[in-house]
Amino acid sequence: MALSEHEQRLLDQLEQQLHAEDPKFANSMASSGGRGVSTRRIVLGALVAVAGIAVLILGISLQSPFNILVGILGFIVMGAGMYYATTKGKKAETPVPAGRKEREAAPRGFMSNLENKWDERKRDQP
Repeated sequence: MALSEHEQRLLDQLEQQLHAEDPKFANSMASSGGRGVSTRRIVLGALVAVAGIAVLILGISLQSPFNILVGILGFIVMGAGMYYATTKGKKAETPVPAGRKEREAAPRGFMSNLENKWDERKRDQP
């Protein structure tokens, strides 16, 4: 279902306010064009994790003074593989539209935003 013009305008205003108040959070929440975690990263991370499990089991089965170190190394490799498999790669920086730079220069508080919305609603009513 498509949004009405008024709803779309309010949604755009909310997005602009979010970018003005917390640009780091807004960029992290922005959609990435439908791209999630890539299959290549999942497969490679899973292979590294399996290799880490193999090293961990080897460390447990060794009867040498280095068995604890080998087990710890296997656990670290396994964790690194899982981390790699479940994270997204670095993406290119997206430029901020010119209109948002002006709004970031003059930060507004929560109450002033509410007042502005109230004024807009009063103007829209007959």
